[in-house]
Formats: sequence, C-alpha cells, structure tokens
Amino acid sequence: MDTSTSPLTLTDKAAVEVRSLIEQDDSLQGEEFVALRVAVTGGGCSGFQYALGFDTERHDDDEVIEHEGVTVLIDTVSAGYLQGSIVDYEDGLNGRGFAVKNPNSTGSCGCGQSFSC
Repeated sequence: MDTSTSPLTLTDKAAVEVRSLIEQDDSLQGEEFVALRVAVTGGGCSGFQYALGFDTERHDDDEVIEHEGVTVLIDTVSAGYLQGSIVDYEDGLNGRGFAVKNPNSTGSCGCGQSFSC
C-alpha cells in the first residue's frame, strides 16, 4: 500500500480481523458493500477519540483505502487528524482489540481511548 498519500495504514493483522468480523456479523450479510469506517470525534478524557465501525455507504468526500481485501473509509476532517497513523489489531495480555498508533497525538488518557493533538 502506498502510505505517502494515505491518511493511515491498516496492518495485515488488522485486515484479517476486520474480514473475520464482517463474516461473523449477520447484519452485514447480503450487503453489496461493507467497509471499515475510521473517524475522529470530539470527546473522551483528552479531547478526541477514535471511532471504528462498519459502514455500508461511501460518501463523496471519503478517503478510500484498500488493503488485503478490506476497504477503509475516512471522512476528510478525520483524515487530517489521522495522517500517518497505523491501525493494528492487538491480542495480548493487556487485552485485545484495535489500536490506533497516531504520530499526531500529543497526549492520551490512561484508558488509551482518547487523545489530544
């Protein structure tokens, strides 16, 4: 994947997990288009938080990233906050789930769910 123009990179491990979750989600079966939407929203302890979820609609202003059979959608405002970020899937002693490694973050809270820029 060419990361020079992409706001973020989806790791291979994250792509495998996204595909697995899509296959397991009965509400997504039969949909022609399913993508992972990554967004930055206001809130959380530090001011911003990440929102990851499935979307069946692409908007005209979405950034679109394709990696390992997964489509990722990012709105233009979020793309600015996410530039250079990596979305990974972690499965270890501290828990499991998606993690966003954002080089633009100047701080985060103890829970790891929110950040500041």
